[in-house]
Amino acid sequence: VLLVESGGGLVQAGGSLGLSCRASGLSISRYAMGWFRQAPGKEREFVAAINWSGGSTSYADSVKGRFTISRDNAKNTVYLQMNNLKPEDTADYYCARNARAWSGVDDSPHSYEYWGQGTQVTVSS
Repeated sequence: VLLVESGGGLVQAGGSLGLSCRASGLSISRYAMGWFRQAPGKEREFVAAINWSGGSTSYADSVKGRFTISRDNAKNTVYLQMNNLKPEDTADYYCARNARAWSGVDDSPHSYEYWGQGTQVTVSS
């Protein structure tokens, strides 16, 4: 059972990155998915979430208008498009699958059962 993130890297402020999270041995089609991030010395924080169908999304205020979460259930994959990146976006980014099927968007990390290993995003000023 794996969630594997990819797409992280080093980018200059104002640039863009697209993250992917592909599930293997685990279906995500009936579950809300979330992206979280954790910067060095800080707690893990909510970034974005999407419900099982993709019809409802939620974003942290700090990324609203810059990040877009989406999903392709046929590919068992969730995406996070990050535009106009800022140095404060620097963190390890994690995707997670909600513990309850058919759940709505949820910003609490405690509601998520499966987590990926993370991908590092570094934004230089």
